[in-house]
Amino acid sequence: MAKSLPPLTWFRAFDASARHLNFTSAAQELGLTQSAVSQHIRALEARLGAPLFLRKPRGLALTDAGRHLVPDVAAAMARLRIATDAFEPAAKGDILTVATSVSFAQWFLAPGLSDFRRRFPDIRVRLVTTVWPDDFVASNADVEIRFGLAEVADGGARLLGNNRMVAVASPELVQGVSVDDWQNLKVLPLIQPVGISDSWTKVMRTLGQEDCPEPQYFVDTHGLAVDMAVNGAGIALTSGLIAGPSLLKGRLVSLPLPDIQAREGYFVAIKGSVEAAKQGFVDWLDERVSDSLSALETP
Repeated sequence: MAKSLPPLTWFRAFDASARHLNFTSAAQELGLTQSAVSQHIRALEARLGAPLFLRKPRGLALTDAGRHLVPDVAAAMARLRIATDAFEPAAKGDILTVATSVSFAQWFLAPGLSDFRRRFPDIRVRLVTTVWPDDFVASNADVEIRFGLAEVADGGARLLGNNRMVAVASPELVQGVSVDDWQNLKVLPLIQPVGISDSWTKVMRTLGQEDCPEPQYFVDTHGLAVDMAVNGAGIALTSGLIAGPSLLKGRLVSLPLPDIQAREGYFVAIKGSVEAAKQGFVDWLDERVSDSLSALETP
């Protein structure tokens, strides 16, 4: 059986590090932390069984193995860029590229883009969904909307709305249940996004419910948590921003929770020069965020 290739992110880290001969500069280019780039290089070295760089006090130097690898990796990265450029939209008129997570694109942006088009009919929008931090660099976006801790947001980024957590469910799921009493609600299935600071156990203890049942479902995105809640799978503990549009449309109801501010949130940043199309999109986004958060008031 053919041996699998190392991940592309390792090669991207090597390519950038070989050009800059500095992990910090490579990290800035890729939109990663210096530690992440260093870890990718160490993983590639372990996989290949050879050191690729000499670590020096003021930078890096390529080893013989590293110099041998550079031409092939650089050529491969160039071919990938040429191949993907063929799929880029033609540069005619205003095309606004917005990079964000799948959850934010699907559950927050998509429901409101018809309103954006009515207000800005001459601006075409290209949505690029991201998974890894360095995907933002590859997207060459005009506007970035990232999820995470404030510490990992770019210097020019600001918190979009707030990072409030909410408990939401479909109206059908809680029909006939007293939503003011979590003693009744906690018998329903619970949906827990992983990779966030808050959990159902912590929330239940805040509510005075010490015997919190284990969540029935664990999901890796807020969007999937909202999707499952809309479809009646259970009560989702999720981002108020992602749940807001479905709350406005009555597809979800908000259940009583204390004001829980998560450590993670969505951050927006305009990249490059501030132009009319970019600023118009961000202003529209701020208005939509404000409208969405108004739906978080528990009835």
